[in-house]
Amino acid sequence: MTEIRSLQNPRLKALRKLHTKRGRASSRRFLAEGEDLVAAAARAGRDPVEGYRLGGTELGPSGFLDVEAAALGDVSSLGSGTRVIGVYEQRWGSPHGPLCVYLHGVGDPGNVGTVLRSAQAFGASCVVLGPGCADPHSPKAVRASMGAVFAVELARAGSVAELPGRRIALSADAPEPLRGPVGPGEEDVTLLIGAERGGLPAEVVAACEQHARIPIDAESLNAAMAATVALYEMTRTRQALRSARVPAS
Repeated sequence: MTEIRSLQNPRLKALRKLHTKRGRASSRRFLAEGEDLVAAAARAGRDPVEGYRLGGTELGPSGFLDVEAAALGDVSSLGSGTRVIGVYEQRWGSPHGPLCVYLHGVGDPGNVGTVLRSAQAFGASCVVLGPGCADPHSPKAVRASMGAVFAVELARAGSVAELPGRRIALSADAPEPLRGPVGPGEEDVTLLIGAERGGLPAEVVAACEQHARIPIDAESLNAAMAATVALYEMTRTRQALRSARVPAS
């Protein structure tokens, strides 16, 4: 197979555009860099639209194009470069239960990606992005998700009314601590989480059925940590049942 060598190759120019929010929005595609992310996509049943690999290797699915090392490094967002890049279609759905996570104003892509990772770990049904959130398909968010971006359903919402079930606004000044878990047959729940500094806007909190806090000694948690603790609380019965089924060594 012919190896791509020129930095001006049209395919590589298109890859560079996917490092920008505008490029991702217009194409509805995004990049996954590295063997681990490409493998995570495969496990989730997500096939790449196209792919590129370091020339002379057998990395990635069949059909990945060989690229000379300097040219591949030029289109990578990683400081150390990468050996394989997959291009994938974005997938967006609608908010749904039984356990939904809603982020509002979470502008750090690392936090957004880590929330996706926690959502996958605790079996959340979807992660919904509200106003002011970072792009979950940005390179930093995709890396932070550790591949969860391929497995967790993503949705957008412009208002709290679009969110499913009982809506629980999390904030440090709520009068009651968050109490879980959600059991089988119970109503759907949406956990609403804001940015670390600003939290959820007052009008968002007012539109929720419940206002709760995570009991901690510090002033606040960042969005990813808050989501992780809240998801554990809402699913701890399920986690305990799983642990009980693991035979003792």
